[in-house]
Amino acid sequence: MLSSPDRATWRSREERAIRIFRRKAHNFLPDRQVLDNDFRCLTLMQHHGAPTRLLDFTKSPFVAAFFALENAVADSAVFALNTPALWNATPVAIPALTRDAIDPRLDGNFARYFLQNNSSIVWIGEPEEMDRRLVAQSGTMVVPGVLDRSLDEILQAYGCKGTLIKKLVLSQTMREQAMKALYRMNITNASLFPDLDGLARSIRVELEVVWNTGMPYGADGNGSAGNGSF
Repeated sequence: MLSSPDRATWRSREERAIRIFRRKAHNFLPDRQVLDNDFRCLTLMQHHGAPTRLLDFTKSPFVAAFFALENAVADSAVFALNTPALWNATPVAIPALTRDAIDPRLDGNFARYFLQNNSSIVWIGEPEEMDRRLVAQSGTMVVPGVLDRSLDEILQAYGCKGTLIKKLVLSQTMREQAMKALYRMNITNASLFPDLDGLARSIRVELEVVWNTGMPYGADGNGSAGNGSF
């Protein structure tokens, strides 16, 4: 079994991952300047499969359900975050660390408040320039200030009344019906990842839904229910 990396090396490992991505990703981007901002670079890394500290959330409950259920073989879950309450909340111990103060979009803030891994803080938001996948998924990013605590543990450091995060369990028994409904709403990998990779990934669900229900095909070869109508 592999041992966990020494906590003292976390910052250097994270910096190295970002540095490698920046060094090579420009070959696939029309504008390499999107890599200059730490947070913008991290969102690109996250949405293309690199391990980062970012946590993907969405403002759409339907998109959240799709990601929870797509590959589920047992009960799955969606976590709902109380973003209105958190918008103006601050850690009880350090009230000066407001959302605006720690904003990772600002030059130097990611290194100052997040890379050091010593502040139980969380920031929620999107980069100034959102990529196609983030837009399509109605996505937003949660950026934790430490890597060795769960989001729930970090939120306990905030002085907010009421529930800040809630776990909603989705039963495996609802998966088939829910995936059919999401398919009819055009919530698929093809729409959530608007590129060739997303289209290719969508074929599995396309075949699953069409074959399992006997839905007629349209003239274009797509399931006729894929237009969003019921």
